[in-house]
This record gives sequence, structure tokens and C-alpha cells, in this order.
Amino acid sequence: MGAEPLHTHDLVPDPTMGDDVGDLIRAQRSAERAEEIALLRRKIDGIVVLIAGPANVALQLGWPEVGYGVVESKVDSGKVTKHPFKRFRTTVGYLGVALLGSHTQRMAYRKAINEQHRQVRSTPDSPVKYNAFNRELQLWVASCIYYGTVDAFTKMHGPLTRDEEAIVLRAGARIGTTLQVPQDMWHRTPEEFWAYWEEGLARVDIDERVGSYLRSLLRMEIVPKPLYRAFGPLHQWLNTGFIPEPVRGQLGLPWDERDQRRHDRLMRVIGALSRPLPHFVRAFPINAMRLNLEIRRRLGRPMV
Repeated sequence: MGAEPLHTHDLVPDPTMGDDVGDLIRAQRSAERAEEIALLRRKIDGIVVLIAGPANVALQLGWPEVGYGVVESKVDSGKVTKHPFKRFRTTVGYLGVALLGSHTQRMAYRKAINEQHRQVRSTPDSPVKYNAFNRELQLWVASCIYYGTVDAFTKMHGPLTRDEEAIVLRAGARIGTTLQVPQDMWHRTPEEFWAYWEEGLARVDIDERVGSYLRSLLRMEIVPKPLYRAFGPLHQWLNTGFIPEPVRGQLGLPWDERDQRRHDRLMRVIGALSRPLPHFVRAFPINAMRLNLEIRRRLGRPMV
């Protein structure tokens, strides 16, 4: 692992050194954020949430504590099985707010999601103990979303450079800090993240109950029957290509080298078609769901 970079979010102005130091740090932070936004705008494709969203959920729920926290949740207003379109709005909006939103937007969403998470705790009858405020579990969820982001960037636009990956990783900290993950828990280098990722995959353990729930998401069984009958098989195939082999095997999803070649080729084609488009077109529906959350925040309506 290389030397750890020093980011300006690690720095605290020394009051004995005058206002100039604080101004310098704020300027550096602003420059870093501008660098992150510029790169994300070049790489983000909103179509990914439509063809890879459930795949990422499968990774998150691969840890039993997260899986049972979802399948046993009594927060009916947020259940994807009961309110699929609302859950799509809030989840995709969260991604937009976390990566591209302002500090005010992120803190408002954090407050709203905390109200939901307070109700997610294991009971004496739960097969595993869980608590939605557990920071290790939230770090895993945020890391899965970061992994999915980098995976989509790579599949659609080619490998990131070392510098680009470091910038995306720095921006990715907001995925966690918009929840309850402290800044100092986030991965400091790409090498540190990938080491964590391999250890995290080794902890994946999907039983039949969670597996059945995830397979139904992949087949789109949560939407009206005509829709999942028409698009379910394609939706499952597209998402399967974004699920790493250890998890894919536990879910019993068929996949071979021919599938992989076809999936890789399709993602490259989609990436080539999307790159010339204006950002507001490429980013849809992420930008639209983020705007929806901002309107709800300003009107004082529930964000989740």
C-alpha cells in the first residue's frame, strides 16, 4: 500500500496562525470539490441505476446483518416490495445528493433517513443481531455503492487512472458520511479500499430467505405482473453482469463466459453512446430524483 495522501478535510485551522490558514484550507477544499464534481459529471450515467441498482442491493444485503435488517424491516413506508416507485425515488435521490449535492441537502437527507433507521433493530427472534445505526454495517453499504460506481465507470468508459480513482474515492466518502459513517472510517487510498472489499466479500453469506428476496428484485417481481413478465428476464441478466462471482454463486444465478462477453460489449456500446450527450441527459434519472428531494425539502415535505 502506498503512502496515505493528506486531504484538506483532515486539516483543522490553527487559530493562533491567523485567518490566512483557514482561508487557505477552505480554498483547497473548494478546489478538491470542484475536481470531484468535474470528474463525476464526466463519468456518471443515470442509466446505471436502471440496469445495475438491484445488483448493488444484492451486494449490500450479502452481509446477513444488512440482509435481515431489510427483509425483517417493519418500516412499511420504505419497503421496496410495497412501494417500489417511492423506494426508487428515495434511493436514486440519495445517490445524487450524496455524490453531487450540497452540504445542506446531504444533512437534510441524513436527518430524514435517521428517522427511518431508528426503527430498524433486530428482535429476540431474529437469526442475527443488527442495528441500522451500526457504523460497520453502514460502511459496508456505502462501500458497496462506491464499488458499484467504480465498476460502472470502468465497464462503460474504461479503467480509471490512479489519480481518477483517488478522486472518486475521496468523493465517495460522502456516500458514507451522508449516513452515519465518520469521515475517518472511510478508505484513505484505493489500495485500502480494495483490501477491505476482498475481506467484505468473504463475509457474504446469503441464506434462502434473503436470497429469495434478492432474486425477486432481480426478476422485477415487485412491479405489476405485465412489466416483470416482459422485462424481468432481461433485467436479471443485466444486473447479474454487475454481481461478482462469489455473490452470484450464492444466489444461484446462471452465468458463463459468453454472457460475460455479451455484457461487457453491451456496456461499452452504451458508454460510447452516452459520452457525447449533455450531462443533464446522461445523468437522468439521478438528477431528476435529486431535484425531487430538494423540492420536497424546501416545501417541508418528507424526503423519504
